[in-house]
Amino acid sequence: MAEAGQLIFISGGVRSGKSSFAEKTAMELTKKTQGNLHYIASGVAFDEEMKDRIKRHQQQRNEGEHQWVTWEEPYFLHNLSTVFQPNDIVLFDCLTNLLNNRLFQTEERLMDPSFHKEIRISIIEGILSVQKSCHTLIVVSNEILNEPIHSSDLVLVYAKILGRLNQQVVARAKEAYLVEAGIPICMKKEDDDVVFRDGRSM
Repeated sequence: MAEAGQLIFISGGVRSGKSSFAEKTAMELTKKTQGNLHYIASGVAFDEEMKDRIKRHQQQRNEGEHQWVTWEEPYFLHNLSTVFQPNDIVLFDCLTNLLNNRLFQTEERLMDPSFHKEIRISIIEGILSVQKSCHTLIVVSNEILNEPIHSSDLVLVYAKILGRLNQQVVARAKEAYLVEAGIPICMKKEDDDVVFRDGRSM
């Protein structure tokens, strides 16, 4: 079971069902903690397809029995580290978009290895700051290596950074899942009793 400040990692390929599984996991945890349900969206509506995807996900969340509090944060997760309560469940979707946004903030440094390291450190620090402020943080990411990788240097750099970020998050996570065709496959799970910050256990 979960403990205060736990981290759950969920990944999968495009249209694998990872976001639906992440939302279901968040809602189930909220029933246990009795906290608020939060959604951190990192997507930027840069074209009509992305606008439609964002709108569709918003409608799906609003139609459910649970009330989601949505936060738009496409760059710096630590900006939200003070808005959550100890029993809140937070879903962050997704790491892939956040990395993309951060990389293209400063295009003249796109191929600079020191810039890549700065981004990785900043993103991990942001994830940990949110994790410490809530009961459970669920991080969604993409398994882009499941898709064909074009041979451009930039795409390869992006894949390398995301792969390292995924590994770093999994190393810190209590649970990690790979979703394929809507089926979650447990890659890692450490079982503990649920412990609340006010001393209650479950």
